[in-house]
Amino acid sequence: MSRIASKFTELKDGCRTGFIAYVTAGDPDLDTTEQLVPALEEAGVDIIELGVPFSDPLADGPEIQKASQRALRHRVSLGDVLDLVERLRTKTEIPVVLFTYFNPVHNYGLEKLVDRASEVGVDGILVLDLPPEEAGEYKSSMDAKQLDTIFLIAPTSRKDRIALITSQTTGFVYYVSRVGVTGEREDLAASIQDMVREIRVHTDQPVAVGFGVSTPEQAGKLAGYADAVVVGSAIVRRIGEHEGDPELVSKVCAFVETLTRPLKGES
Repeated sequence: MSRIASKFTELKDGCRTGFIAYVTAGDPDLDTTEQLVPALEEAGVDIIELGVPFSDPLADGPEIQKASQRALRHRVSLGDVLDLVERLRTKTEIPVVLFTYFNPVHNYGLEKLVDRASEVGVDGILVLDLPPEEAGEYKSSMDAKQLDTIFLIAPTSRKDRIALITSQTTGFVYYVSRVGVTGEREDLAASIQDMVREIRVHTDQPVAVGFGVSTPEQAGKLAGYADAVVVGSAIVRRIGEHEGDPELVSKVCAFVETLTRPLKGES
């Protein structure tokens, strides 16, 4: 059983909603990310999404775009991110999902990436701009190495497309709660619960909900019907705000703890 599947089994047995934290690898530098990931686990994070810095992240809002630019100042590459995961595996067994676009994958080489990802302890990959209809070679390579393939479902996805996406997904289904780019929102979309219910018609895979979640109240509300809550921009914004602060890790983790408490039934 993969680390991701094991984690969701653990969460289900504990009647708890999981928390998935997104951070851009190398933001503001690789050493900070290496310190931050184990600390986030201590703060209650169940799964880490490690964003691969990319110069043209079209699906991402301003905070994650700025995070990519901070990382790219240090020329952080996909290879560097994989080396980071290898180092992290000496410190933590937290499930790690790479969050990337296809351009870095193509430049690095698909087979080379899958082999190296399996070797260093990556658990799954989410390629934002690779639809399942075009993912045959990617899917086959990932399956051969028992790496999870995570695809996105949008609020505009039709029933037939939900069926297609869920048939290609392993690990968990990522439901994008809003149309548009990543970013913090003041309220949750009213359609989330109905869409999660529809997704469950097509799959037994866990459903994680992200895009726009940024407050403890929003996380607590989603705990009623999602298997996991994903938060990215709100965390990344605080990393940027504390750049250069020797207490960056502790301050970011203090914020994350406010988000994980409602998922544990704590106030």
